[in-house]
Amino acid sequence: MAGKLAYERYYWFHEQIKCNKHPNSKLLAEEFEISQKTAQRDIEFMRDRIGAPLEYSHADRGYYYTDKGYELPPIWLNESELVAFILAKRLATAIPDRNLKDSLNKFINKLSSRLSDKVGFNLDDIQDKISLKNIEYYSVDESLFRKVVNALFTKRSLAIQYYSPHKDERTNRKIIPLHLLDYMGNWHLISFCSLKKGLRNFALSRIEECNYIDEKISLPNDLPPTKTYIRKTFGIFHGGKNQEVSLKFSPKTSRAVKEQIWHKQQKIKELKDGSIILNVPVAYFTEIKREILKYGAEVEVLKPLRLKKEIIEEIKKMKKIYQ
Repeated sequence: MAGKLAYERYYWFHEQIKCNKHPNSKLLAEEFEISQKTAQRDIEFMRDRIGAPLEYSHADRGYYYTDKGYELPPIWLNESELVAFILAKRLATAIPDRNLKDSLNKFINKLSSRLSDKVGFNLDDIQDKISLKNIEYYSVDESLFRKVVNALFTKRSLAIQYYSPHKDERTNRKIIPLHLLDYMGNWHLISFCSLKKGLRNFALSRIEECNYIDEKISLPNDLPPTKTYIRKTFGIFHGGKNQEVSLKFSPKTSRAVKEQIWHKQQKIKELKDGSIILNVPVAYFTEIKREILKYGAEVEVLKPLRLKKEIIEEIKKMKKIYQ
């Protein structure tokens, strides 16, 4: 409430200036029944934190705008909304674009104010108390990221050169960006690919060239929603028909596994000895194989048989290395 009351004072002061009435701290204090010291702090906040182009006219004994076209920000946040917004700024450290992060910092700095005194803590301290660290994330060129985001928001098409490490080949694609996903430190662009005539996932770290194109690419009417496309598979791997994978985890690691959400449609069965059986739908085995191997002897593949055989073959290859 305090923040919104302050905004009413800013708005009144702003309207007085727009009407060429040259308001000052005395008039602001009288209008809202506050101290003249508080009123002066409001004026300084408008100038220093919101960026209002205020100048004092000694002849008129009041303030005016050096830029007559200036308008107050169209939104105002209460205390909890502002805290949530600053938290979002800390979480945004995963964005691989310094310019975007700098712009976000400047925007939030304009919003944060004497609300710190009202909520009982310094909002600036959040930066020292909350942080985000990524490991095993993939490097993305800043200019490429900015171009992809711009194309996504402006609905522009892109021509890309994409490298596939599994096939060790490069292909040229014309795509319509539809959804940007940060999955476990790796940025993925879900797009309609004119070459494959369907939705495809492109890891930004594997896009070697990227350019805007004016060519109009039409989306098919039967294209599935991107969120449905993402949810239907384990992780980010797309395509294929889902099949159920059944894994048995030992009592030693079952609790840690239960704390994780592997898939929204997962099912967990607890056994008497403390072990659990996790059933999860999977399209391709690439990613879940990495998860299985990560748990070593604490997990056993129950089904499907093909996945179990692939894990056995991988263990045989490992044994040859460590003999």
